[in-house]
Formats: sequence, C-alpha cells, structure tokens
Amino acid sequence: MTPSVPFATIEWLGDWRGCARIIDQTRLPGELVYIDIQSATEMCAAIRKLAVRGAPALGVAGGFGVVLGLRDAQSPDPSALLESLDRVARQVASARPTAVNLSWGVERVAAAVRRSAPLSVDGLIEGALAEAKSILEEDRAMCAAMGRIGGALVHEGGRFLTHCNAGALATGGMGTALSVFFSAHREGRKFRVFADETRPLLQGARLTAWELFHAGIDVTLITDSMAGHVMKSIGIDRIFVGADRIARNGDTANKIGTYSVAVLAKEHGVPFWVVAPSSTFDLRLQSGAEIEIEERDPSEVTEGFGSRTAPAGVKVFNPAFDVTPAPLIAGIVTERGLISPVSETEIRRVLAG
Repeated sequence: MTPSVPFATIEWLGDWRGCARIIDQTRLPGELVYIDIQSATEMCAAIRKLAVRGAPALGVAGGFGVVLGLRDAQSPDPSALLESLDRVARQVASARPTAVNLSWGVERVAAAVRRSAPLSVDGLIEGALAEAKSILEEDRAMCAAMGRIGGALVHEGGRFLTHCNAGALATGGMGTALSVFFSAHREGRKFRVFADETRPLLQGARLTAWELFHAGIDVTLITDSMAGHVMKSIGIDRIFVGADRIARNGDTANKIGTYSVAVLAKEHGVPFWVVAPSSTFDLRLQSGAEIEIEERDPSEVTEGFGSRTAPAGVKVFNPAFDVTPAPLIAGIVTERGLISPVSETEIRRVLAG
C-alpha cells in the first residue's frame, strides 16, 4: 500500500514462512476480495486466471512465486534446494508468456539465490524473499516517477483516452498509464478520461473505470468500437496505454485492441503514448515480430462471465495481446525520462540514464 493508493494489489505477509496476498481481480468491480497465496502452484493458477495481472505486478508475483516454490521444495540442505531452483523458476515463468516482467522477476530472484550460496536453507529462502520485496519497492518508486514525468502531459481541461488497465491494479504502486492521471489529479488539474471497456474480459470497464471513479477522476466508459467516433466527434488530446513487452526498436505489445486504437489515433492526429518501466523493455528482441502472443481460452469470447453470447461450437480466435509498431507511438514515458522519438537509439540512450 502506498500513500497514493488505498489498497495493495500484491504484498507479502510475515517472514519467509508467510504468504503473498493479492487482490482477486476477477471479482472486481463487484467485490474487493483478497487471496492469500501459499504455494507456487497457487501463484501460477492466480496468474493464469488473471486474479493478478499487469506486467509490473506479474514481475512482483514472479518473484514471490520463486520464494513460495523454494519453500514448497522442502529440501533438507542448501545443495538440494539449489537443485530445485531451475525447476521452480521454469514453473513460475511459464504461467503466462507475453509479459516480460514475469520472467524478469523470476530470473532476478533466482539469480539472487545463486549469488547468495552457500547459505543455510533458511538463509537462501530469506534472501529470495528480500530480493522479491526489492522488486516490489522498486516498482512503487518507478510508478511514482512515471506519474510525475508523464503527469506533465496531462493538461487542465484535457480529454484523454486509455485502453485496458494500467493502474495500481496492474502494478505494485500507483500504476503506469493511469499514474499520469493520478499524478495530475493530485496536483489539482481537472480533465476527462475515456476508458475503453477492453473486450473480451472488460479490464477497462471492471478495473480502470473502478480505479479512476473511486479516485474522483472524471471518467467516461465507452465500448472499444466507439474509440474512433470519440476521437472524431468529441476530440481526444492524448492517448495513454501501458505495455507488456517492448522490443528494442520500440514495437510494443499490450492488451488486444491497443493496435487498433493506435491506428485510429494516427488517422485523427492524436498523439499515442506508452507508459512503461524500464523492466518492460526486452532489448534481446529486435522487433515486435519476435514477441510471443498468448492465446487464451475461447470461452472468454463465447461465454464471457458465464453467459453464452455465440453459437456453441463456433470457431474462435482469442489472442490476449497485439503489437503496436513503433512508428505509431509518439513517445514512451519511463521512470528514467521520456523516449521521443521512439527509436532504438533513443531507447538505449534513455534507459542508460
């Protein structure tokens, strides 16, 4: 929990014998329910069912998942525990493929454990937990910095649009894309935000609208197919979205439908901004063509939230993400500064700062 956010999306309770606690985001906006995660298997299940989601939050969840997996192993000596580390890391990192923060958080904690050997079993797990907690604290600081830097782009009386959820619910802090709104709001500026509902799981309707509404920000919910009409008829000054993985040329993977919004933004002359921490950049990838796109259960489309909306047996294509090419992106807000124009040279320059 941070001073800017009245809830903790993910946290650790107690010492290494304790547990991770998350908000079950599948229950929002109807109920605010917390789940105590006691094992790596439970963490992987929570990640897969989207009880915890959002790239930065998945980085924290991955770190905590390694801690839980090492504890699950119940190895009698440090050598045996280290032998189980790679298996645990693979288990947690494979829960979802697209967001780079998950595997990044897993490997960061695993690397810390390897560096700390030789220690007692308790010492190795305590070291893993300390590293995972560091990821959480750093994420909170990065969110605050992105809010401060990006908030300057949110002017008095402006009209803005966002897609999916990149708020506190997607991070350990105050959010990525939504942090710019929270920061500007805290400074007393008044503005309007249009939130796409974000089919098929309605993260914009269930999560983004919930966060902005309860923060006292003027938010209007629209269906995904209304975005172009809103840009044309009402006018949008800027668009802010989060990211799940950014290649070194600036191509950006984010929730499905983001690419469509970016194309519409170009047509209507609306600057399209991505807000993401340095941990979301994957400089190993030359372009977005190398990003693995997760495909999810067809029932999310045909029977979303338990009500059938399509014929039984119909074919379904359900990618969870798409890739927005760098030329469509006006800039990227990071905790280290603004990247604009978006190019490999500028990305490396800012991230090195």
